[in-house]
Amino acid sequence: MAKQSLKAAIPAPIRDGVAIVLDALHIRKRFVDGPMGFDLALGLPVDVAVYFPDNMAKAYQLTQWLPVLENHPSDLTFGLVVRKIPVFQELRELTKLPIAYVPTFADVMELYRVSPFKAIMYVNNGVGNFQSLTVAELAHIHVNHGESDKICMVSNQVKAYDRVFVAGEAAVLRHRAALSEFNEEVLVRVGRPQLDDNPAPSVPESTRRTVLYAPTWAGEDEANNYTSMEIMAPAIIDAILAQPNIRVIYKPHPRIADANDDQIRKNHKYVLRAIRQASAKDSLAGHQVREAGDILAIFPRVDLLISDVSSIALDFLYLRTEAPIVLTDRRNDIAQLQIDSPLSAATPVLTKDNIKDASAIIAEVLSKDEFVQERKILREFYFDNVQAGESAPRFYAAMQDAIKAHSADVARAKSLAESGTGPRFEHRA
Repeated sequence: MAKQSLKAAIPAPIRDGVAIVLDALHIRKRFVDGPMGFDLALGLPVDVAVYFPDNMAKAYQLTQWLPVLENHPSDLTFGLVVRKIPVFQELRELTKLPIAYVPTFADVMELYRVSPFKAIMYVNNGVGNFQSLTVAELAHIHVNHGESDKICMVSNQVKAYDRVFVAGEAAVLRHRAALSEFNEEVLVRVGRPQLDDNPAPSVPESTRRTVLYAPTWAGEDEANNYTSMEIMAPAIIDAILAQPNIRVIYKPHPRIADANDDQIRKNHKYVLRAIRQASAKDSLAGHQVREAGDILAIFPRVDLLISDVSSIALDFLYLRTEAPIVLTDRRNDIAQLQIDSPLSAATPVLTKDNIKDASAIIAEVLSKDEFVQERKILREFYFDNVQAGESAPRFYAAMQDAIKAHSADVARAKSLAESGTGPRFEHRA
């Protein structure tokens, strides 16, 4: 009870910060118990362990998979393996899935030794994954946490996994274009299992046209930075609010509010202030800020999405193919954007050059949608025309197939190891 009260009293960012410092100083053991959440002798009684070594700032990569993992078939069970105590504590409040906290590498190896795991699943390209990958007896499945055209969606690290689950044709070509000497046979198309869940709309119906502004975050470095927040956000929100008969919903990426960049934080506050002021002038408009919650539950009430190159734009394409999208390009190079993000060929694009005309561009899209047929083609390109509700069964089946294939090859390897791999000198027998 005391631990729970202390946890509630300390904000999550502070808890994470303390945990990171303790890790860096190698003194966490003095303050936090060792492995937790499982029987030390029996391990975690599941078929697939979802390994997540990162901190709370990246936990959204894992939590979006929870509904898929929780709705598993009876013959394929999932559990979570985490390395940070704040993540362990938070996940216990979010899911009924079994969770193991293993702070050290030795703890991970012992958990894998005693547990009946058949496979390990990974939701990102974090370097911490490679400690888990040392166990050759288990099938290692990379699933990522979304489908987007960001550069981070393909890493040379995928060569280490036994299978790499992807959404569709676009992802296959993305790997082909980015990697050399890569075995494409490990790529398995499963659609978007996380989008099979159909949450009830969290936004009321409105007679007004609803525009959702959902910018992404700044990424780990400039090469992976696609956010419009730093450069265009004030102009975008002003342009949306300038439309007649409009309702705006602002849903920023979870890592925008506490971004390292001062300008991003400043522009985030500008957007919040602009929406507050618009709501004060017109209390019936229904403008909303959604800094938390499921964005999929907002989609059904949206008439236009304005977003950056991100999984949000493609999720919207998947679920709301009939509705228009406006993308942004902070690099001000539409020709290159159309190479990097095929979706941009079927959307208006806001850039540094045309952001002054954002109000007119948005008005035109709201009055006339010119890309309906192109979006239908692109949806099939990105998702193989898999329909909502069909991806999760494909995912479970692909996981079972991967486990079966890996088990067979482990048996082959074990047989070879038991007979020895050295040369035979018959005349010495």
